[in-house]
Amino acid sequence: MQQERETFSSRLGFILISAGCAIGLGNVWRFPYITGLYGGGFFVLIYFLFLLIIGLPIMVMEFSVGRASQKSVAVSFDVLEPEGSKWHNFKWFAMAGSYLLMMFYTTISGWMIAYLFFMIRGDFVGVTPAEVGAIFEGLTSNTGASVFWMIISCTLGFGVCSLGLQNGVERITKVMMSCLLFIMIALVVRSVTLPNAMEGLSFYLLPKVDKIAENGLWSTIYAAMGQAFFTLSIGMGCMAIFGSYISKEHSLLGESLNIIILDTLVAVMSGLIIFPACFSFGVNPDSGPGLVFITLPNIFNAMPAGQLWGIAFYIFMVFAALSTVIAVFENIISFGIDLFGWTRKRSVFINFFAVILLSLPCAFGFNIWSGFTPLGQGSSILDLEDFIVSNNILPLGSLVYVFFCVSRYGWGWKNFINEANAGKGIKFPEKLRFYLTFILSVIVLIVFIFGYIEKFALL
Repeated sequence: MQQERETFSSRLGFILISAGCAIGLGNVWRFPYITGLYGGGFFVLIYFLFLLIIGLPIMVMEFSVGRASQKSVAVSFDVLEPEGSKWHNFKWFAMAGSYLLMMFYTTISGWMIAYLFFMIRGDFVGVTPAEVGAIFEGLTSNTGASVFWMIISCTLGFGVCSLGLQNGVERITKVMMSCLLFIMIALVVRSVTLPNAMEGLSFYLLPKVDKIAENGLWSTIYAAMGQAFFTLSIGMGCMAIFGSYISKEHSLLGESLNIIILDTLVAVMSGLIIFPACFSFGVNPDSGPGLVFITLPNIFNAMPAGQLWGIAFYIFMVFAALSTVIAVFENIISFGIDLFGWTRKRSVFINFFAVILLSLPCAFGFNIWSGFTPLGQGSSILDLEDFIVSNNILPLGSLVYVFFCVSRYGWGWKNFINEANAGKGIKFPEKLRFYLTFILSVIVLIVFIFGYIEKFALL
């Protein structure tokens, strides 16, 4: 018997959960760094422009496919495609993307939870910078610890999803996202009132033409394009599932715009926390795991009441990580429900063990399998999994959504526009069809091709 589909209880729930899926660790450990590197305020403007011209239309398309089909990507193309076409084969590609993303994201989320535990326990109090680095090294190189914290991350994420869409995913994500924003504001206020904070703010936000000249205009544009594209988790059905849970009360352009604004706000505010603190304590701002696990603990160590601010920061980071984990787990759980008719509890049970098993290579990649460097010296299994998702599945999946929505051989332009514009709110302009068909698809192809060039240094 077909189960009745759950829906969100509120519009705010839909916006916060979709934003939670988009808001991830890249907002914190990559966006501020590349903003400072590529010209400050100028970069932020270019980035926001690309969010609007690349991310926004593809997000609307993904939401539209989800809402029209009332299904996850596991069967949404089967429901909407013209008879006899092969669009439904994309589901295996998209589903693989969600599993691959969680195969490394659960390990990083586990590290975040571990660091919150270490910070509460006082492990960083009074230690030297070398000892801070040793704590991170000790966590990642210890196979048992890496696997333990990864399992904790999976247990929390699937535990929330097992409670149901409204009672679990929506209710708990709403609380986490509200707390995340509140903690961010408190951290921003603390950071900008530190000594020499203005130096950090000017480095971060003042437009710097010399930085653009130093890196080259094309490199700056590509960096903004890439960050705008990858920040939203579009192209593999992670947004489509939330589209399938909402009513036709509101048009989808306005909803997508709200999510993008929230995502950008978190990214920009992360820089307001990081740069004033780095400049105040004379620390070079880094990117990636080094920033969050080595640089910032050193800063909290030197800051008055640093342990309390450190705890607040890692609560924020855990919520940012878990909001993405819960959102993607919800997508993964829906595959079993839509494809095989499983109950939610059964899909949670099976996927809990499947995701833990699939996550082991990444957890092993920093210890017993650290000798495996798939992308060259210094790379890890995490880097390979991230490359497959970010540089392949997201851009190619986005192209599939674009062509499916604009082509008469797919779902078709009229069907897409009618779905996107159903309900009150901002309407998607019909005159953009040429842009979406011939220009947006080329931009996404450029992101895909240059992702390979950048990764393998072919230039």
